[in-house]
Amino acid sequence: QLWMGTHPRGDAIIRDNRIPQKTLGQWIAANPACLGEKVLDAFQGRLPFLFKVLSVNTALSIQAHPNKELAAKLHAQFPEHYPDANHKPELAIALTPFEGLCGFRPVEEIVSFLQAVPELRALIGEVAAEQLERSGSDDPRGVSAALRVCFTRLMKSEKKFFIDQLNTLVKRVSQEAAEGKDTSASNGDLLLRLHTQYPGDIGCFTIYFLNLVKLEPGEAIFLGANEPHAYLHGDCVECMACSDNTVRAGLTPKFIDVLTLCEMLNYTPAPSSSKIFPATQSQLDPSVYIYDPPVPDFAVMRIEIPASIKLYLVSAVDSASILLVIQGMAVGTSTAAASEMTLRRGSVLFISANESISLHLSSPDGMLLFRACCLL
Repeated sequence: QLWMGTHPRGDAIIRDNRIPQKTLGQWIAANPACLGEKVLDAFQGRLPFLFKVLSVNTALSIQAHPNKELAAKLHAQFPEHYPDANHKPELAIALTPFEGLCGFRPVEEIVSFLQAVPELRALIGEVAAEQLERSGSDDPRGVSAALRVCFTRLMKSEKKFFIDQLNTLVKRVSQEAAEGKDTSASNGDLLLRLHTQYPGDIGCFTIYFLNLVKLEPGEAIFLGANEPHAYLHGDCVECMACSDNTVRAGLTPKFIDVLTLCEMLNYTPAPSSSKIFPATQSQLDPSVYIYDPPVPDFAVMRIEIPASIKLYLVSAVDSASILLVIQGMAVGTSTAAASEMTLRRGSVLFISANESISLHLSSPDGMLLFRACCLL
């Protein structure tokens, strides 16, 4: 993963050796007006977001991010595991076809797995399974309560018992797959893939509870506080509040905190299609698509400059922003920069509030850029 921002665990290095400060955090501290007045006031002189590129080949842990109140509490109690007191809502935008687990599935999907996968039912127990099967869609609170009981029972199952059940399940599904049978009722393909990556991990069972979301390039998911998720495969651009607070519960060798996770999660089921977060095309510039999630900390712009345009203005916004080049080449000029900048795939620019950049494109197929900012 590539981090772009001022988080103390990955403060961006400034490449221009004419600048006395060596990191972006130091430079912003010396030049706080670059944030823009609104951000300066609202976020106490700090850049409020962290911008990332992730390339996921092996599944990342099953996790959720606490809200501000819980983040502060966890940080105070266990600073070694929760290094930040800030919340961490995040937005992931696919660069390639991208797969992730996100949010609880509709109850009828979970129930069908409970009926088709006896090993799952054994871990959850008959009483909790029946309670979920009986919970009617007209009582959302009852559904959430039943879902909480089932998921918590799964995540807290005794290690020896769940490993026996997992081995039985994997053996059965492998045999069915080898015989050419359809294993979709047991979510067989994903089960075997995760079990190969994390053998004996309780996280393999979460595929029966969480939506599998597939994104095409340019599609996004937004993960608010307490939303369970795990990125499985693909490349994405990610933007989040400036925080590194993660509560993990499986598919990881890192510290896991099952109790906190099961307590904090949002147990509202929803179909996977509802997880895709839309971008709106800018009315001022047809090359710009804006992802503006329901949090004040950040927004992201996807800028697609067509091949027919040879001179493009990255227009000023009233907050600091970070610009990332995904494809194409250009020479950038700006009143703030002492010299021209050659921009190519992987170039990252920090743009102060109310500054614009002119791009002289030199690539025959246009450019693709992403820009993280704060639209207060």
